[in-house]
Amino acid sequence: MTTTLPITNPVRTTDPLALADVDHVRMYVGNAKQAAYFYAHAFGFQVEQFADLTTGSREEASYLLRQGNIRLLLTTGLHASHPACNEVALYGDAVKDIAFTVLDATAAWERALKNGAESAQSPRETTDAIGSVTTASIKTFGHCVHTFVSRRGGYALGKMREGGTFMPGFAPTKCFPLNAYNAARPCGLICLDHCVGNVGLGGMNQWVQWYADILGFSLFKHFDDRDISTEYSALMSKVMDSGSGLIKIPINEPATGKRKSQVQEYLDFTDNIPGVQHLAFRCEDALETVAELRHRGVDFLRLPESYYDRVWDRVEGELHANVREDHDRIKELGILVDADDEGYLLQLFTMPLQDRPTLFLEIICRRGSQSFGKGNFRALFESLEIEQARRGNL
Repeated sequence: MTTTLPITNPVRTTDPLALADVDHVRMYVGNAKQAAYFYAHAFGFQVEQFADLTTGSREEASYLLRQGNIRLLLTTGLHASHPACNEVALYGDAVKDIAFTVLDATAAWERALKNGAESAQSPRETTDAIGSVTTASIKTFGHCVHTFVSRRGGYALGKMREGGTFMPGFAPTKCFPLNAYNAARPCGLICLDHCVGNVGLGGMNQWVQWYADILGFSLFKHFDDRDISTEYSALMSKVMDSGSGLIKIPINEPATGKRKSQVQEYLDFTDNIPGVQHLAFRCEDALETVAELRHRGVDFLRLPESYYDRVWDRVEGELHANVREDHDRIKELGILVDADDEGYLLQLFTMPLQDRPTLFLEIICRRGSQSFGKGNFRALFESLEIEQARRGNL
Protein backbone atom coordinates (compact mmCIF):
# COMPACT_ATOMS: atom_id res chain seq x y z
CA MET A 1 0.00 0.00 0.00
CA THR A 2 1.52 3.34 -1.04
CA THR A 3 0.65 6.68 0.48
CA THR A 4 1.25 10.22 -0.69
CA LEU A 5 1.46 13.03 1.81
CA PRO A 6 -0.77 16.03 1.08
CA ILE A 7 1.27 18.99 -0.10
CA THR A 8 1.63 21.69 2.51
CA ASN A 9 2.92 25.00 1.20
CA PRO A 10 5.03 27.32 3.36
CA VAL A 11 3.22 30.28 4.87
CA ARG A 12 3.65 33.17 2.45
CA THR A 13 1.44 35.82 3.99
CA THR A 14 1.64 38.58 6.54
CA ASP A 15 -1.39 37.12 8.37
CA PRO A 16 -0.03 35.68 11.64
CA LEU A 17 -3.01 33.30 11.82
CA ALA A 18 -2.23 31.68 8.45
CA LEU A 19 -1.98 27.96 9.22
CA ALA A 20 0.82 25.96 7.58
CA ASP A 21 -0.12 22.50 8.89
CA VAL A 22 -1.83 20.55 11.63
CA ASP A 23 1.28 20.31 13.77
CA HIS A 24 -0.06 17.54 16.00
CA VAL A 25 -3.08 16.27 17.90
CA ARG A 26 -2.45 15.89 21.62
CA MET A 27 -4.53 13.45 23.63
CA TYR A 28 -4.58 13.25 27.41
CA VAL A 29 -4.60 9.56 28.31
CA GLY A 30 -4.45 7.46 31.46
CA ASN A 31 -1.34 5.53 30.44
CA ALA A 32 0.64 6.89 27.50
CA LYS A 33 2.83 3.80 27.11
CA GLN A 34 -0.16 1.48 26.84
CA ALA A 35 -2.13 3.89 24.66
CA ALA A 36 0.84 4.10 22.28
CA TYR A 37 0.78 0.32 21.95
CA PHE A 38 -2.97 0.36 21.23
CA TYR A 39 -2.79 2.96 18.44
CA ALA A 40 0.29 1.28 16.98
CA HIS A 41 -1.28 -2.18 16.99
CA ALA A 42 -4.84 -1.25 15.97
CA PHE A 43 -4.20 1.61 13.52
CA GLY A 44 -0.62 1.11 12.35
CA PHE A 45 1.03 4.19 13.84
CA GLN A 46 4.80 4.31 14.19
CA VAL A 47 5.85 5.04 17.78
CA GLU A 48 8.73 7.32 16.86
CA GLN A 49 9.69 9.48 19.85
CA PHE A 50 9.06 9.88 23.54
CA ALA A 51 9.70 12.16 26.51
CA ASP A 52 9.55 10.73 30.03
CA LEU A 53 11.53 10.45 33.24
CA THR A 54 14.45 8.91 31.37
CA THR A 55 14.74 11.95 29.08
CA GLY A 56 14.34 14.49 31.88
CA SER A 57 10.58 15.08 31.71
CA ARG A 58 9.55 15.18 35.37
CA GLU A 59 5.90 16.23 35.04
CA GLU A 60 4.52 14.17 32.16
CA ALA A 61 5.24 11.29 29.81
CA SER A 62 4.50 11.72 26.12
CA TYR A 63 4.76 9.45 23.08
CA LEU A 64 4.80 10.81 19.55
CA LEU A 65 3.09 8.55 17.01
CA ARG A 66 3.20 9.21 13.27
CA GLN A 67 1.52 7.89 10.15
CA GLY A 68 1.64 9.84 6.91
CA ASN A 69 1.22 13.47 7.96
CA ILE A 70 -0.69 12.56 11.14
CA ARG A 71 1.12 13.14 14.42
CA LEU A 72 -0.56 11.94 17.62
CA LEU A 73 0.98 13.09 20.89
CA LEU A 74 -0.20 10.93 23.80
CA THR A 75 0.40 12.53 27.19
CA THR A 76 0.02 11.20 30.74
CA GLY A 77 0.55 13.25 33.89
CA LEU A 78 3.13 11.85 36.30
CA HIS A 79 1.70 13.63 39.35
CA ALA A 80 -1.84 14.12 40.60
CA SER A 81 -1.53 17.88 40.11
CA HIS A 82 -0.92 17.54 36.37
CA PRO A 83 -4.01 18.69 34.41
CA ALA A 84 -4.00 15.49 32.35
CA CYS A 85 -4.73 13.44 35.49
CA ASN A 86 -7.77 15.53 36.36
CA GLU A 87 -9.13 15.62 32.82
CA VAL A 88 -8.73 11.87 32.27
CA ALA A 89 -10.67 11.30 35.51
CA LEU A 90 -13.44 13.59 34.28
CA TYR A 91 -13.63 12.71 30.58
CA GLY A 92 -11.59 9.55 29.99
CA ASP A 93 -8.91 9.51 27.29
CA ALA A 94 -9.72 12.52 25.13
CA VAL A 95 -8.42 14.98 22.57
CA LYS A 96 -6.95 17.97 24.38
CA ASP A 97 -5.28 19.97 21.64
CA ILE A 98 -5.47 20.43 17.88
CA ALA A 99 -2.18 22.26 17.31
CA PHE A 100 -1.35 24.34 14.24
CA THR A 101 2.03 25.15 12.73
CA VAL A 102 2.35 28.89 12.04
CA LEU A 103 5.17 31.21 11.03
CA ASP A 104 5.32 32.95 14.42
CA ALA A 105 3.49 31.41 17.38
CA THR A 106 3.78 34.54 19.51
CA ALA A 107 2.32 36.76 16.81
CA ALA A 108 -0.50 34.26 16.15
CA TRP A 109 -1.34 34.11 19.87
CA GLU A 110 -1.31 37.90 20.17
CA ARG A 111 -3.58 38.30 17.15
CA ALA A 112 -5.99 35.65 18.47
CA LEU A 113 -6.18 37.43 21.83
CA LYS A 114 -6.77 40.73 20.04
CA ASN A 115 -9.62 39.01 18.20
CA GLY A 116 -11.18 38.00 21.52
CA ALA A 117 -9.62 34.63 22.40
CA GLU A 118 -8.80 33.58 25.96
CA SER A 119 -5.24 32.47 26.60
CA ALA A 120 -4.53 28.92 27.74
CA GLN A 121 -0.72 29.28 27.70
CA SER A 122 1.43 32.33 27.04
CA PRO A 123 4.30 31.96 24.55
CA ARG A 124 7.13 29.62 25.56
CA GLU A 125 10.32 29.09 23.59
CA THR A 126 12.37 25.92 24.03
CA THR A 127 15.84 25.99 22.53
CA ASP A 128 18.77 23.62 22.22
CA ALA A 129 21.67 23.05 19.86
CA ILE A 130 19.32 21.73 17.15
CA GLY A 131 16.97 24.70 17.00
CA SER A 132 13.94 26.13 18.77
CA VAL A 133 10.21 25.56 19.13
CA THR A 134 7.80 28.26 20.34
CA THR A 135 4.31 27.34 21.53
CA ALA A 136 1.34 29.40 22.71
CA SER A 137 -2.25 28.24 23.27
CA ILE A 138 -5.80 29.57 23.31
CA LYS A 139 -8.93 28.01 24.77
CA THR A 140 -11.65 26.69 22.50
CA PHE A 141 -14.83 24.70 23.31
CA GLY A 142 -14.93 22.82 26.62
CA HIS A 143 -11.56 21.66 27.90
CA CYS A 144 -9.90 21.77 24.45
CA VAL A 145 -7.24 24.17 23.22
CA HIS A 146 -5.51 25.18 20.01
CA THR A 147 -1.74 25.55 20.26
CA PHE A 148 0.21 27.65 17.80
CA VAL A 149 3.62 26.16 17.05
CA SER A 150 6.50 27.84 15.24
CA ARG A 151 9.67 25.90 14.46
CA ARG A 152 13.21 26.96 13.70
CA GLY A 153 16.43 25.23 12.67
CA GLY A 154 16.45 21.47 12.98
CA TYR A 155 12.88 21.54 14.31
CA ALA A 156 11.48 23.18 11.16
CA LEU A 157 8.22 21.79 9.83
CA GLY A 158 9.81 20.12 6.81
CA LYS A 159 12.39 18.34 8.93
CA MET A 160 9.77 17.19 11.44
CA ARG A 161 7.57 15.85 8.66
CA GLU A 162 10.49 13.78 7.46
CA GLY A 163 10.89 12.22 10.90
CA GLY A 164 13.13 14.79 12.58
CA THR A 165 13.02 15.42 16.32
CA PHE A 166 9.63 16.73 17.45
CA MET A 167 10.93 19.28 19.95
CA PRO A 168 13.60 19.62 22.63
CA GLY A 169 13.35 16.93 25.29
CA PHE A 170 12.18 14.16 22.95
CA ALA A 171 14.29 11.12 22.14
CA PRO A 172 13.88 8.57 19.33
CA THR A 173 12.25 5.24 20.14
CA LYS A 174 15.10 2.85 19.43
CA CYS A 175 13.28 -0.44 19.85
CA PHE A 176 9.52 -0.74 19.48
CA PRO A 177 8.74 -4.13 17.91
CA LEU A 178 5.48 -3.05 16.26
CA ASN A 179 7.26 -0.39 14.21
CA ALA A 180 8.82 -2.99 11.91
CA TYR A 181 5.51 -4.84 11.58
CA ASN A 182 3.66 -1.61 10.74
CA ALA A 183 6.26 -0.64 8.16
CA ALA A 184 5.71 -4.01 6.46
CA ARG A 185 1.89 -3.86 6.75
CA PRO A 186 0.94 -0.16 6.44
CA CYS A 187 -2.61 0.97 7.12
CA GLY A 188 -2.44 3.85 4.66
CA LEU A 189 -3.67 6.76 6.80
CA ILE A 190 -2.25 9.98 5.36
CA CYS A 191 -3.63 13.07 7.13
CA LEU A 192 -6.21 14.51 9.50
CA ASP A 193 -9.22 15.32 7.33
CA HIS A 194 -11.40 16.91 10.00
CA CYS A 195 -12.20 16.83 13.71
CA VAL A 196 -15.71 17.07 15.12
CA GLY A 197 -16.65 19.00 18.25
CA ASN A 198 -19.77 18.28 20.31
CA VAL A 199 -21.28 21.23 22.19
CA GLY A 200 -24.43 21.68 24.24
CA LEU A 201 -27.86 22.77 23.03
CA GLY A 202 -27.63 26.35 21.79
CA GLY A 203 -23.83 26.32 21.66
CA MET A 204 -23.27 25.58 17.97
CA ASN A 205 -23.73 29.10 16.62
CA GLN A 206 -21.62 30.55 19.44
CA TRP A 207 -18.64 28.41 18.48
CA VAL A 208 -19.20 28.86 14.76
CA GLN A 209 -18.92 32.59 15.37
CA TRP A 210 -15.87 32.03 17.58
CA TYR A 211 -13.97 30.24 14.79
CA ALA A 212 -14.93 32.99 12.35
CA ASP A 213 -13.97 35.88 14.65
CA ILE A 214 -10.88 34.40 16.33
CA LEU A 215 -9.22 32.28 13.64
CA GLY A 216 -10.80 33.61 10.47
CA PHE A 217 -12.50 30.32 9.55
CA SER A 218 -15.54 30.39 7.27
CA LEU A 219 -18.77 28.39 7.15
CA PHE A 220 -18.36 25.47 4.74
CA LYS A 221 -21.50 23.35 5.25
CA HIS A 222 -24.66 23.50 7.35
CA PHE A 223 -26.74 20.47 8.29
CA ASP A 224 -29.94 20.85 10.28
CA ASP A 225 -32.17 18.31 12.02
CA ARG A 226 -33.92 17.52 8.73
CA ASP A 227 -30.58 16.35 7.30
CA ILE A 228 -29.28 14.47 10.35
CA SER A 229 -32.17 12.65 11.95
CA THR A 230 -34.08 9.42 12.34
CA GLU A 231 -37.48 8.67 13.80
CA TYR A 232 -35.96 8.97 17.27
CA SER A 233 -33.04 11.41 17.40
CA ALA A 234 -31.42 14.32 15.60
CA LEU A 235 -28.56 16.78 15.70
CA MET A 236 -27.50 19.97 13.95
CA SER A 237 -24.04 20.65 12.57
CA LYS A 238 -22.11 23.49 10.98
CA VAL A 239 -18.73 22.86 9.38
CA MET A 240 -16.03 25.51 9.76
CA ASP A 241 -13.18 25.63 7.23
CA SER A 242 -9.72 27.10 7.79
CA GLY A 243 -9.91 28.56 4.28
CA SER A 244 -6.79 26.84 2.95
CA GLY A 245 -8.21 23.31 2.85
CA LEU A 246 -5.94 22.42 5.76
CA ILE A 247 -8.58 21.53 8.34
CA LYS A 248 -12.34 21.49 8.75
CA ILE A 249 -14.05 21.49 12.13
CA PRO A 250 -17.74 20.48 12.23
CA ILE A 251 -19.52 21.72 15.35
CA ASN A 252 -22.46 19.53 16.48
CA GLU A 253 -25.24 20.27 18.92
CA PRO A 254 -28.19 18.06 19.93
CA ALA A 255 -31.64 18.65 18.47
CA THR A 256 -35.02 17.77 19.89
CA GLY A 257 -36.13 14.21 19.22
CA LYS A 258 -38.20 11.43 20.73
CA ARG A 259 -35.09 9.99 22.35
CA LYS A 260 -31.52 10.98 23.17
CA SER A 261 -29.15 11.95 20.34
CA GLN A 262 -25.57 10.70 20.13
CA VAL A 263 -24.36 14.25 20.94
CA GLN A 264 -26.35 14.28 24.17
CA GLU A 265 -25.07 10.81 25.03
CA TYR A 266 -21.55 12.19 24.62
CA LEU A 267 -22.33 15.15 26.88
CA ASP A 268 -23.89 12.89 29.51
CA PHE A 269 -20.50 11.21 29.94
CA THR A 270 -18.51 14.46 30.08
CA ASP A 271 -20.66 16.30 32.65
CA ASN A 272 -22.01 18.41 29.77
CA ILE A 273 -18.53 19.71 28.92
CA PRO A 274 -18.03 20.09 25.15
CA GLY A 275 -15.17 18.27 23.48
CA VAL A 276 -13.90 16.46 20.39
CA GLN A 277 -16.21 13.60 19.45
CA HIS A 278 -14.12 12.10 16.68
CA LEU A 279 -11.09 12.49 14.47
CA ALA A 280 -11.36 11.69 10.76
CA PHE A 281 -8.25 10.26 9.09
CA ARG A 282 -8.00 10.30 5.33
CA CYS A 283 -6.69 7.40 3.27
CA GLU A 284 -6.08 6.86 -0.45
CA ASP A 285 -7.41 3.30 -0.75
CA ALA A 286 -10.38 2.64 1.50
CA LEU A 287 -10.58 -1.05 0.64
CA GLU A 288 -6.97 -1.77 1.56
CA THR A 289 -7.05 0.45 4.64
CA VAL A 290 -10.29 -0.92 6.09
CA ALA A 291 -9.28 -4.50 5.31
CA GLU A 292 -6.00 -4.04 7.18
CA LEU A 293 -7.69 -2.34 10.12
CA ARG A 294 -10.25 -5.13 10.37
CA HIS A 295 -7.39 -7.64 10.23
CA ARG A 296 -5.87 -5.85 13.20
CA GLY A 297 -9.11 -6.17 15.16
CA VAL A 298 -10.58 -2.67 14.81
CA ASP A 299 -14.29 -2.80 15.61
CA PHE A 300 -16.37 -0.70 13.22
CA LEU A 301 -19.96 0.44 13.46
CA ARG A 302 -22.34 -2.07 11.88
CA LEU A 303 -24.72 -0.95 9.15
CA PRO A 304 -28.37 -1.96 8.72
CA GLU A 305 -28.76 -4.86 6.28
CA SER A 306 -30.94 -2.69 4.06
CA TYR A 307 -28.19 -0.11 3.45
CA TYR A 308 -26.71 -1.81 0.36
CA ASP A 309 -30.17 -2.48 -1.09
CA ARG A 310 -30.45 1.24 -1.84
CA VAL A 311 -27.00 2.79 -1.87
CA TRP A 312 -26.06 2.13 -5.51
CA ASP A 313 -29.37 3.44 -6.85
CA ARG A 314 -28.78 6.62 -4.89
CA VAL A 315 -25.03 7.13 -5.47
CA GLU A 316 -24.66 5.91 -9.05
CA GLY A 317 -28.25 6.34 -10.23
CA GLU A 318 -29.52 9.58 -8.72
CA LEU A 319 -26.13 11.25 -8.12
CA HIS A 320 -24.38 9.86 -11.25
CA ALA A 321 -21.14 8.91 -9.48
CA ASN A 322 -18.91 6.28 -11.06
CA VAL A 323 -17.60 4.36 -8.05
CA ARG A 324 -14.53 2.55 -9.31
CA GLU A 325 -13.98 0.35 -6.25
CA ASP A 326 -15.36 -3.19 -6.28
CA HIS A 327 -18.98 -2.98 -5.07
CA ASP A 328 -19.06 -6.44 -3.52
CA ARG A 329 -15.85 -5.74 -1.62
CA ILE A 330 -17.29 -2.45 -0.32
CA LYS A 331 -20.28 -4.35 1.04
CA GLU A 332 -18.10 -7.11 2.48
CA LEU A 333 -16.02 -4.54 4.38
CA GLY A 334 -19.09 -2.58 5.51
CA ILE A 335 -18.01 0.73 3.98
CA LEU A 336 -20.45 3.61 3.45
CA VAL A 337 -20.62 5.43 0.10
CA ASP A 338 -21.90 8.90 -0.75
CA ALA A 339 -21.57 11.42 -3.57
CA ASP A 340 -22.11 15.05 -4.44
CA ASP A 341 -21.59 17.20 -7.53
CA GLU A 342 -17.80 17.06 -7.10
CA GLY A 343 -17.35 13.31 -6.79
CA TYR A 344 -17.84 10.56 -4.23
CA LEU A 345 -16.41 9.41 -0.93
CA LEU A 346 -16.03 6.22 1.08
CA GLN A 347 -16.20 6.33 4.87
CA LEU A 348 -16.49 4.15 7.94
CA PHE A 349 -16.66 4.82 11.68
CA THR A 350 -15.13 2.85 14.51
CA MET A 351 -16.94 1.89 17.66
CA PRO A 352 -15.96 3.98 20.71
CA LEU A 353 -12.27 3.53 21.49
CA GLN A 354 -12.83 3.23 25.23
CA ASP A 355 -15.54 2.28 27.71
CA ARG A 356 -17.14 5.73 27.70
CA PRO A 357 -18.92 6.46 24.40
CA THR A 358 -16.99 9.69 23.96
CA LEU A 359 -14.35 9.19 21.28
CA PHE A 360 -14.16 7.32 17.98
CA LEU A 361 -12.33 7.55 14.65
CA GLU A 362 -13.58 7.95 11.11
CA ILE A 363 -11.77 6.58 8.07
CA ILE A 364 -12.51 8.60 4.94
CA CYS A 365 -11.39 8.32 1.32
CA ARG A 366 -12.26 11.21 -1.00
CA ARG A 367 -12.72 10.76 -4.73
CA GLY A 368 -13.41 14.42 -5.46
CA SER A 369 -16.21 14.92 -2.93
CA GLN A 370 -15.46 17.47 -0.22
CA SER A 371 -18.64 16.80 1.74
CA PHE A 372 -19.20 14.61 4.81
CA GLY A 373 -21.52 11.85 3.67
CA LYS A 374 -24.88 13.59 4.03
CA GLY A 375 -26.61 10.70 2.27
CA ASN A 376 -25.31 8.32 4.94
CA PHE A 377 -26.53 10.28 7.94
CA ARG A 378 -29.75 8.36 8.42
CA ALA A 379 -28.13 4.92 8.10
CA LEU A 380 -25.33 6.03 10.40
CA PHE A 381 -27.72 7.34 13.02
CA GLU A 382 -29.81 4.19 12.92
CA SER A 383 -26.65 2.19 13.59
CA LEU A 384 -25.65 4.54 16.39
CA GLU A 385 -29.09 4.22 17.97
CA ILE A 386 -28.77 0.43 18.01
CA GLU A 387 -25.49 0.79 19.91
CA GLN A 388 -26.93 3.46 22.23
CA ALA A 389 -29.81 1.08 23.05
CA ARG A 390 -27.32 -1.70 23.81
CA ARG A 391 -25.57 0.68 26.23
CA GLY A 392 -28.88 1.73 27.78
CA ASN A 393 -28.44 5.35 26.71
CA LEU A 394 -31.06 5.90 23.99
